[in-house]
Order: sequence, then C-alpha cells, then structure tokens
Amino acid sequence: MSRSAGGSPLDGDPYHNVRSVLFVHAHPDDETLSTGALILMLIAEGVRVDLLTATRGERGEVVPALRAKVGSDANVLTGIRLDELDRAVDVLGITRSHYLGEPPARAAGLAARRYTDSGMRWVTPSVAGPVDDAPEDALTRAPESEIVADVLAFLQHCAARDPAGPDLVVSYDDHGGYGHPDHRAIRAAALTASRLAGIPFVEVVPAGTAGALTIDGSTHLARLKDALHAHATQLTVDGDHVVHSGGQREPIVTAVGVRRIS
Repeated sequence: MSRSAGGSPLDGDPYHNVRSVLFVHAHPDDETLSTGALILMLIAEGVRVDLLTATRGERGEVVPALRAKVGSDANVLTGIRLDELDRAVDVLGITRSHYLGEPPARAAGLAARRYTDSGMRWVTPSVAGPVDDAPEDALTRAPESEIVADVLAFLQHCAARDPAGPDLVVSYDDHGGYGHPDHRAIRAAALTASRLAGIPFVEVVPAGTAGALTIDGSTHLARLKDALHAHATQLTVDGDHVVHSGGQREPIVTAVGVRRIS
C-alpha cells in the first residue's frame, strides 16, 4: 500500500495494525466508486472488510443505454441494484455485506425496516442537495437516533462475533463527498455510533487534502474496473474514466485521503 502524508503532520497511519474495517455507505455503487481502491488495498494486506449499505439506491438514475430495459418500475431497478452490489462485493473481496434496518443492523426490539433512497438534485454542477419529494421511508426522513441505533446494533453484532473488530469505521466526510443528503445522513449516524461503541472513525477525503493521509491504490486499477463494471445501471467504464448515468465523466478514483477524526 502506497502512503504519503499531505498537508499538516498526521497522528500516525489510521490503518496501522488494523485487522478489521467496516465501511458504511449510502447506496450500492458508493463502496466501489469512492472507496473501491482502498478496500482492495486493505484486503490485499490481509484486513477483513465488511460493508453496511443504508439504502438500495431506489431513486438512482439509469444509464441511457439501459433505460428502456429497466423501465420505470422502481422495484425492477431495486432488484437489479441488489444484484449489482452482490457482484461488486464479490469482486472486491468484501467478507460480509448487510443493509441498514435489517438484522443484525437493526436495534433490538424493533421490526425490520427498509430505509429508501432520499433522492437528490444538483445545486451546482458538482454539488448535490435535498429534494422536496423524499418518500416517507427515506433515510433522511428517519429520526437520526433510529439510524444511529441501527448502526450501533451492527457494530455490537460485529464485536460479539469477533471481539477484535471492527478496528475502524470508514465513511464519508461531513459534506458527504459531494453533498448527497443520504451520504451526509449516514455519515453523521456512523460517526455517532462509532463514538458510542468506542471505535475509531475515519473519513474519506480527496487525495492531497491537508491533514489527511493519501493512499494510492493505482496498482489495483484492473480489479477496480471489474467491480465498477458490476454497477452497469449507474455508470459506464470508459478507459480509465467512469461516465455516470447523468453523463458526468470523471477519472476512476484510485487515490484517496483518509483522516481519523474520532
């Protein structure tokens, strides 16, 4: 794993001597798009990686080439995205993948529930914001205390299964990467739950961010592309770039900054 400090001095490498890491994400494809290279690097070094996904991406836009095939039924898209996440998880080598709101990621005494995709709108070409029509069962309409309790229940389940782990919880920065309301909601809940559980929290920020450790995973690019291909309804891999369903093109993320904040 290639590491370099960016900006101010760091209080050590947050991944030093780590054996188990839980990644907490909002939607299927976020795990691969924003942290796929990091996940591959950790697993290559013998670290166990688990994944907790908050929603099933029910409101994700579909790439133009597949829109006719998928149709307008949200249940059809949801089923496809579940399969896509399963394939990406297999390619990345993630040990276990769970959805928030379903046991063991559900607080004791509560019936299982499904947190759905809240949706988003573009405030600027690169910054997302909330919409006015988030459904009743959307992640962002749930009480934060309920979301925290479900994440905490999963952390406690992991600790009961393996007293040594997870050693770290990893999620977005306080802006949710690019402002998506679901990203921000699950990040806030994961941070609070990790503090309650006494587990360090690490946020993912752009490579080169001051005060963060930059980790370069470019040696895992080929496998990362395989994982990205799994999310075919959401993006297209074109060389070393991804083209999103809305047409935005960006380089595949192989280097990220990590910063321990708790």
